[in-house]
Amino acid sequence: MPFTLLLPLMLAQTGGIDLNNPYASALPREIVEKKADEDRKRREQAALNDVALPAARSNAGCMGAVEANPERSAQLARDAMKDAVGRERVRAGLCLGVALSDLGQWDDAREAFVAARDAADAGDHVSRARLGEMAGNAALAAGQPGQALSVLAPAASDAQAASDTALTAAIALDRARALVAVKQPDEAAAALAQARTAEPDNAQAWLLSATLSRRQNKLIEAQTQIEKAAELAPRDPEIGLEAGVIAVLSGNDAAARRSWNSVVAMAPESDSAATAKQYIAQLGPESKPKP
Repeated sequence: MPFTLLLPLMLAQTGGIDLNNPYASALPREIVEKKADEDRKRREQAALNDVALPAARSNAGCMGAVEANPERSAQLARDAMKDAVGRERVRAGLCLGVALSDLGQWDDAREAFVAARDAADAGDHVSRARLGEMAGNAALAAGQPGQALSVLAPAASDAQAASDTALTAAIALDRARALVAVKQPDEAAAALAQARTAEPDNAQAWLLSATLSRRQNKLIEAQTQIEKAAELAPRDPEIGLEAGVIAVLSGNDAAARRSWNSVVAMAPESDSAATAKQYIAQLGPESKPKP
């Protein structure tokens, strides 16, 4: 049987490509989860930087306190929420949500972010969008994509009202993740297109678009999208891994080998390189050109 027919089954069995999760790209689950945690941390820090808070309180103080002792920080934030109003309530809810996220208490974290969003001024679209996005991410982490969609919809409206293209793109990517989880791939593809339009230089949007196109067996579209992702982020190992998968499913084993070899060369000690090596091994020995 040709290798291109064997690859999906073999990699699924060996923990390689997660065919049920287009956002796993070509990475095993442990790499995906690590990246998701890193992305969540960046979102939290971005919210602390962007959400309008009283000048007397430093944004860094909240994050520093949570990192030092999330349980204590959660209790202090709960106490503050009892009497806080206005921007103080926004801050208390934000800190509570961040602390509960660190503790893995996703449902409570979502509720805290929503409470903080609701306390923000109606005209403070950036704060409301950031907090809505964080609530959506907490719902996704809790395995509740329907709830995620319900809070991401108003967050998207707020981001557009603020004319914040980066935030609009980020929320569109989150909506796409949720839409895939509720088995609406066409709607997810539309959300990814919105992300690409809002932020054309967002390599992650192009990578996720390529992965979803690949899952829908739209390999020509997937190839175009992964090439754009590689142009924007040529040293991203996720992109190299996905490019190889698209190539091998398109019957181009030589291109797949080049992509996976590039991942190994870029970061030889990384988890991504270990995955690439597994894929290369499954290709078998490289055939030598005939004289």
